[in-house]
Amino acid sequence: MIPVILAGGKGERFWPLSRKLRPKQFLNLDGSDRSLLQATADRLLGLAGGWSGLWVITASHLEAGVREQLPDLPPENLLVEIEGRDTAPAVAWATLEIARRHGEAAMIGFFPADHWIGEQDRFEQTIRAAEALATAQQGIATLGIAPVYPATGYGYIEQGEAVGSFDGLTGYRVSRFTEKPDLATAEQFLATGRFGWNGGMFIFPAGIVLAELERYAPEILQPLRQQGAEIYPHLPKLSIDYALMEKTDRAYVLPVNFRWDDLGDWNAIERLLKSDSPNVELAQHIGLDTQGSLLYSTDQSDLIVTIGLEDTVVVRDGNVTLIVKKDRTQDIKQVLKQIQQNPDWAELL
Repeated sequence: MIPVILAGGKGERFWPLSRKLRPKQFLNLDGSDRSLLQATADRLLGLAGGWSGLWVITASHLEAGVREQLPDLPPENLLVEIEGRDTAPAVAWATLEIARRHGEAAMIGFFPADHWIGEQDRFEQTIRAAEALATAQQGIATLGIAPVYPATGYGYIEQGEAVGSFDGLTGYRVSRFTEKPDLATAEQFLATGRFGWNGGMFIFPAGIVLAELERYAPEILQPLRQQGAEIYPHLPKLSIDYALMEKTDRAYVLPVNFRWDDLGDWNAIERLLKSDSPNVELAQHIGLDTQGSLLYSTDQSDLIVTIGLEDTVVVRDGNVTLIVKKDRTQDIKQVLKQIQQNPDWAELL
C-alpha cells in the first residue's frame, strides 16, 4: 500500500495554539512527544514499508514545516498545493501522481494528518482488511468508526448489504453518507446499529478512483490530468465526500472499533486525557472551586489561577489567552474572523 497523509488543514478551533504556520497537525496535543503529523507518519510506516512508500500532500505555506517535522520523507513524495482547494483536488492530484509513478493497479490509502488513533496493531489489521475489501470488490473502502455517543459533529456512514469477511471483519456496501445530523437523528442512527462515524480514511486501487472521478468530478480530474498542479487555483473547492463518495456506487465500508478521535476542538483533549481529577491540566494550575475545565499553556513556567470556574477551557499561548465555555468552542472561528479584520492582530492568526 501507498499511504498518503492529507496535511493541509488549518485546525482553527484549536486557536490560539493552532496558527497559520503552526496548524493543528504540527502540534503535540495528547501529552506525547510527537506531533499529530509525526504520529500519523509513525502509524503508517509499517503499512508503507518504510519512508520511501509514504506520501504527504500539504499547502505551500506549510511545506517547510512538513519537511522539518518529517526529515526522512523523500522530497519527491511531498506534494505541495499552490492553493488549498479541499480534499477532492488533493485526492485527485495525489492519485494521478502515484498512478503515473506506480501504475493504476497501485493500492492507495488516504489518511488525515490530525486524527488520534489508539491500538496500533488493530489499526494495521483493519487497514489490511480494507485493502482486501477494496481489492476483492474493485471499489473504494472506507472505515465506519463504531460510535460511542450520538455525535452531531461527525458525518455518518450507513451499512448496506454484507459482501464478505476480510481478515475477520465484515465488509458492507455503503448505503448512504449523511453529513452532521441533529441530535435526534444521531440517536436514531445509533439505535439501528447500522451506522458508523465517517473517519475520513479511504483505501482503493488508483485506477478505480480515477475512473470514478472521471465520471463524477471531471471538472477536477481533467484539468489536473491535462495541465498539472498549476491549474490548482482554478479548481472547484470540494471535499472528496461531496465530489465522489456520496455519488459513487463503488463505495464499501468496514465497521471498526479501535479508539479514534478527529480532535476537532479543545473538548477532544478532555476526551483523551480525562481522569478522576476534577480538571484536565496541561499547565501549572491552582484552582479554587474549579471543575470540569481544561487548562493548557505552552509555557510550563506560566501559572494559571482559576476561581469558581466550571466547564471552561483556558488556553495560554504567548501573548494570547483564550477563555471559553466548553459548549462554545465551535465559535472560535467567529472570533478569528474579527481578528482578521484588524491588521494590528495579523501576527495572532
